[in-house]
Parts: sequence; C-alpha cells; structure tokens
Amino acid sequence: MPATATVNYATHPPVIEVPRSYNAAAEFIDVHSAAGRGAKTAFIDERGPCSYAELAGRVNRAGNALRELGAELETRVMLCLLDTVEFPAVFWGAIKAGAVAIPVNTLLTTQDYEYMLNDSRARILVVSEALFDKFAPVLSRAPLLREVVIAGGRREGYRSLDDLMADAPDTLTAATTTADDVAFWLYTSGSTGMPKGSMHLHSDLVYTAVLYGQGVLGIREDDVVFSAAKMFFAYGLGNTLTFPLYVGATAAVIAGRPTPESVLSALQEHQPTIFCGVPTLYAAILADEANDRSRASQRLRLCVSAGEALPRDVGKHWQARFGAEIIDGLGSTEMLHIFLSNVPGDVHYGTSGRAVPGYALRVVDEEDRPVAPGEIGELLVDGRSAAVAYWNQREKSLHTFLGPWTRTGDKYTVSEDGLYTYCGRTDDMLKVSGNWVSPFEVESALIAHDKVLEVGVVGVEDEAGLIKPKAFVVLHQAADAGDETAAALQAFVKQRLAPYKYPRWIEFVDALPKTATGKVQRFKLRERSSQR
Repeated sequence: MPATATVNYATHPPVIEVPRSYNAAAEFIDVHSAAGRGAKTAFIDERGPCSYAELAGRVNRAGNALRELGAELETRVMLCLLDTVEFPAVFWGAIKAGAVAIPVNTLLTTQDYEYMLNDSRARILVVSEALFDKFAPVLSRAPLLREVVIAGGRREGYRSLDDLMADAPDTLTAATTTADDVAFWLYTSGSTGMPKGSMHLHSDLVYTAVLYGQGVLGIREDDVVFSAAKMFFAYGLGNTLTFPLYVGATAAVIAGRPTPESVLSALQEHQPTIFCGVPTLYAAILADEANDRSRASQRLRLCVSAGEALPRDVGKHWQARFGAEIIDGLGSTEMLHIFLSNVPGDVHYGTSGRAVPGYALRVVDEEDRPVAPGEIGELLVDGRSAAVAYWNQREKSLHTFLGPWTRTGDKYTVSEDGLYTYCGRTDDMLKVSGNWVSPFEVESALIAHDKVLEVGVVGVEDEAGLIKPKAFVVLHQAADAGDETAAALQAFVKQRLAPYKYPRWIEFVDALPKTATGKVQRFKLRERSSQR
C-alpha cells in the first residue's frame, strides 16, 4: 500500500513530506478502518448516511468496475455526477485505480460537454441518469469515448453503475502511482473564455487539507460540514471530499441546486458545525428578514465564503443574524482551494484577509515588479497545491504558471499590516479619469443600500469615448425601479467613494448572468451594453 504523507505539526506552517510512492486514496480513504472509524458516518446524502467502512467498500468496487471497463494508469474518466455518495465513490475509485478523474460541472450545456469530452479525450464517462439527456446528442461525436456508465438509474443500451458495482469486489489494491502523477483534472469555470483543464497531482490534496482545512478551519473529527458549493467545483471538492475525510469528520450533501430554501432545510436537518457558501447565497438568505439562526443550525460555529469576494455588509449582517463569523477567502481552480483568507477570531470584513500559512503572495505591476502598499496590482501566489499546467494549452500555461508562482488574474491591494483587499478581475478593472477603479468596490458600496439585492459593475464608453462605470442592479422589490431610485443610488455611492467612482448609468435587471459556480459574468454585461 502506498505510504501516506508525514506532517510535522510542531512547525508553523506544518512541514508536509509526501513520499515518492503515493496514492491519494490511501491518505483519504484507506486510513480510517485502521483508525477505528469504520462505523462512523462519512457522508450523508438524501438517501441517508454512509459509514467510513461502507464508503471504502464503495470506492473499491467503483475502482474495480472502472478497471473492468478498461481503465488503466492515466486513463481519463469523466464524472458528471450530482452530489450523492456516488460522487466520492467514483472519484476516489478512479484515483485508487490509477486513472485520472475529471469531475465536470453538472449545469453546463450540451455543447460544453462535447467540448470537454473531446478536449480531455476521456475514455469512460460516468453520468447521473438525470443529466444523461444533455450528453446523449454528442456521444457519437466523441470518438475516443469507449464506455458510458449511468449512475442513479438506468438507460437502455448503457451500463448501470449500480450493476457494475454490485458485481465488483470490495477490495482493491491501490495502483502504484507517485506523488507527481496526475490524479485529477478540474476545468476552469470558463467565465472569460473556453474552460481549461487544470491538471492536479496526487500530492496536491493533502497540502490543502493540512494548510487550509486544519490550519484555517481547524476542522476536527467531531465536525459536520455542509457545503452549498458542489463537489465538481474546486472549492466544494475541498469542503466535502477532502477536508472532512482527512480528519474523519462527516460531510452532508444535497443533490439539487442550493437555493435559500434547500440550504436552510439542510442546515436544520443536518445541524452542521461548518457551512461553506458563496456571497450570492449568503445575500439571498439574508434577503428574507425572517431567516436567522433559528432556521439554520444550532451547532454552527463557522461559515466560509469563496467564489467571489464577500461584501462587507453581507458578512456583518450574517454574523449579527446567525451568530457565526464568515471567513472570506480567495482560492482558484489552479490552486485547488483557498490560499488567502480571513481566520476565525480575526475577521476583517471587506478584505480577503492574509496569506494562508504555507503560501506566499506578491502584488505586482504590469512588469511583475512589486507595488507599494495600497497600490493596485495583480496577485501572484506560490504554493505546493498548484496545478502543473493546463491540458493542451501551452501558451496559456506559460502565461499563468511562472515557475513556483501562479498568476491569479485578480487585482488586489495589500496594506502595511498584510491585509489583502480585492479590487476585481484583471480583465474587469476600469481606468476612469486616469485612476484605477475596482468594480467590486463600487458593487460593495451599492449593495450596502437596503433596496439592492445584487449588482454588477462594468466599464462603458460615454459620448466622448471615455470609460465610466455602469451598474446593473437587482432590487429586492422590482417595483422600486425607476429614475428616482437610480438617482438615490448614485448619491448613495458618492457619499461613500471618491466622486469619479460613482456609476454614471444604472440599469435595473431581474437577474445577473452568472456561471454555474455563481460568479457574475461581467463580459456578458459588457456585451449587453455594447449592443445598445
């Protein structure tokens, strides 16, 4: 059996030594039986609990089933699975068998899936029965795809995951892999173009579990974690698939979309101690003033936010109403999880906090020279959980991965005392009257107004061809839309920010365009403005 990592917790940050012969499934799945946790609940999905012993058996049967279908070392296995226990079974089963797991977003289009199947050259697809219809039209156009397996149901002419696992042995010897073998890919969200496959190694997972899961969250064996962010998303994968499993905690999941109603229901039912959400979800829950701790978990000790920067007012209002801090942080698909974060007991709402111990950060100008404190620059990060490259994207890989450093594509300022404040994506920044303007800063000012639910800010040319901010605003009450409210919002921003930062135009909309992971697609807002 490949060895597990050795962690020296006496140092700060902990020193993590991963042996050359290493399979990540040994670290996260196989250790629990020997530790006496076999009967403990590992996962709870909508069908009930699954113990650590049951999970290990499912992982082994899934790995054996994949091998029976022809999965060998480095065979790519695409997963398009809802958040049920089948997800960890197939994900870890593929990795234990030595294959490369490629979980993909369950909310994409048929065209997206055709692109990913052919880009990844996946030989096996495991797809939830409820999602199969999106794949059906393009399966014949994926010439390298050899097997399609249906999870959670059956389709005529295709193999059933239930049947394959029922016939497979529940013991499996882990493939002889190394720490530097690719274990899984995660596709970027595609918010600025076609998604790119970030290739992650077997060793990447333990770094995030130790440095962030234990080092920041302080996750313990007695914790119950519920993540609204799905497991296909790098943020959700850590929250659900690795951090709880590393320490023997319990993870609760829901298969459907995380609406305020479904999330509050899960918080009440499972009583998690840690809840992981995204800013838009926190804001949507707060929009109903009746929502408070009595409708959530009485055991909630900590909340986490990522995906986009958390507005200051959302964080403050949540803590006041639900009695738990939100620690906002920045992570990325390329870095696998959060590397810049607030920490429990030292939360600075409106900032992303400080570097997670074990990661190094730099804020640089266009020539990659360090900027002075308080100046806007691009954020670079150095950490061992970074992807090795984008699959089959040499130029983009060379631009993003600079030796030990990775470009985040985010603009930040850093204060004298090391607090980082988000300004916006590099492509979204505005130059107004010769000064950089952060769309997020304007959005945060607007969302503090009691009539505003959501907002997206982009740059638009005025009559003189100069770039000025424009705000697309979703109101709590659509009936409030009109010139009077627009003028009030503009005045509201002028009271809080420098005069050149206020939005010259305000357009009221019913909803903002977003990726499936909840990020506002500002390029679509720019396109909408250019068409007018």
